[in-house]
Amino acid sequence: MNNSVRNTARLMGAGLRALLVLTVVCGVIYPLVVTGVAQAAFPGKANGSEVSHRGKVVGSSLLGQRYDKGQDKNGNPVPDLKYFQPRPSAGLGSNKTNGVNTQYDLQVSGASNLGATNTDLVKAVKERKQWVSETYGVPESKVPADAVTSSGSGLDPDISPEYARVQTATVAQENHLPAATVEKLVEHHTDGRTLGFLGEPRVNVLELNIALKELVRGAGKD
Repeated sequence: MNNSVRNTARLMGAGLRALLVLTVVCGVIYPLVVTGVAQAAFPGKANGSEVSHRGKVVGSSLLGQRYDKGQDKNGNPVPDLKYFQPRPSAGLGSNKTNGVNTQYDLQVSGASNLGATNTDLVKAVKERKQWVSETYGVPESKVPADAVTSSGSGLDPDISPEYARVQTATVAQENHLPAATVEKLVEHHTDGRTLGFLGEPRVNVLELNIALKELVRGAGKD
């Protein structure tokens, strides 16, 4: 009996020592080392790829955000056409019935998980295509796919150059700027494929709108 108790005590002691060592190594030392390396080598990315404008953090280059000017009588956000608009966000948990709008909400990000033939998705795409067509004065056949569909994360910060160009004339008009000037701004903020072959050309909406604000300020329109 005594041997059994001693063996059990020895095993429990060994287990507790292992737990303590692993807790210190994996729960304290490893996180501190990884955090230190990240802060030293990639401080911007380690801190969320924050984007600042005039000394104030206005967002992240990795996360999309809305540009609205209030709500309509039904409580739906009204896009501010002075700014380039992002692609739609599925916003998991977004529910018009209970009045919750979670588009670009980090806590409920994700895709809609609706199939291509789902009636709700088809209806949403048609409504969005019609809105883009009427708002920006382009035929529905010219509306890019990213203007009417959300990304897998629902937080995509980029739009296609095609969607940016669709919005250019309206943005220029709303800001009392020459269309050619805004077109050059879009071209300047268009990034090509990563390494020349990965992904598609894209425009970061936040960075484009920051540049637009500076352009408007410089032109004395603000």
